[in-house]
Amino acid sequence: MTDLDTRQGWMGLLSRAPADRLEALWKTLGIDDPAFHWLRAPETGGVMVRGRMGGTGAPFNLGEMTVTRCALRLKQGADGHAYVQGRDKAKARRAALVDALMQTDRADDLRRGLLAPLAQDMADAAASRAARAEATKVAFFTMVRGED
Repeated sequence: MTDLDTRQGWMGLLSRAPADRLEALWKTLGIDDPAFHWLRAPETGGVMVRGRMGGTGAPFNLGEMTVTRCALRLKQGADGHAYVQGRDKAKARRAALVDALMQTDRADDLRRGLLAPLAQDMADAAASRAARAEATKVAFFTMVRGED
């Protein structure tokens, strides 16, 4: 499960969360969008994705991925940043707002009402995928003949 107490943990969760679920959870909190100004308005671009064979081999360029990024500053002074996969500028804005608010006195409310449910949803989805994969597992065995 994601570490919701570190900035790296909640930013990673926000970047992977489905946009519609993120927005629905935000609405259930009843928090109005706080006043902010853009440090960097949402913009879409590409990043190179790198991989390693077996997780330990030499790195290689796998291909490009589209991302949207933005940065904002709340009137209270907290900065929020977001990088999200795809072209969804509204999701990037929401993720940056959550990031900024996690650095204020609203952090506990957001952790309980938004981040924890998102983390649980993603853990449930991963468990479901693992169960489906486990159902297709085939156990192979070799019979060894005794010596004559």
